[in-house]
Amino acid sequence: MGTITASDKPHAVLIPYPAQGHVNPMLKLAKILHNRGFFITFVNTEYNHKRLLRSRGPNSLDGLPDFRFETIPDGLPPSDADTTQDIPSLCASISKNCLAPFCHLINKLNDPSYSLGPPVTCIVSDGAMSFTIDAVEKFGVPEVLFWTTSACGFLGYRHYRSLIQRGLIPLQDESCFSNGYLDTAVDFNDRPG
Repeated sequence: MGTITASDKPHAVLIPYPAQGHVNPMLKLAKILHNRGFFITFVNTEYNHKRLLRSRGPNSLDGLPDFRFETIPDGLPPSDADTTQDIPSLCASISKNCLAPFCHLINKLNDPSYSLGPPVTCIVSDGAMSFTIDAVEKFGVPEVLFWTTSACGFLGYRHYRSLIQRGLIPLQDESCFSNGYLDTAVDFNDRPG
């Protein structure tokens, strides 16, 4: 049996939304795919990549030639703060500013004079990074949108519409925090049609 070289492997580009609850699950998926034989490029924003290196050490991401990290700008002003960025500003900036740098990165990854890896064969994107949908159309590669939400978050998304239809949310006023309203039992077996 022959040896599989990096150029023979499928190449997955993974890009999480730049917040801890999104990066960690995406990184776990990247490790699973790598273990299954994929060449991996994990894309962080420049801001989050610097935070990762500060927290884990400057050489913490070195090591495997077929598992690499790349960065794109998020479009926000540079900062040395070690906190999650302002979420509304980050969301607006990502949707306006990340498509072009991401496409530039994919072009670089597909250029044999730049990259020692195989051409990109698929993209796994956080569901909140919807600009990648435009990128996959341009490059003609398949994409999977990976939702990194917790079980509790998923249930909230799943039942949000039903809670509104039942009039349980939004809360009417601040008295709902102290009048026992938050203890209201909700039976999801008896949903309105």
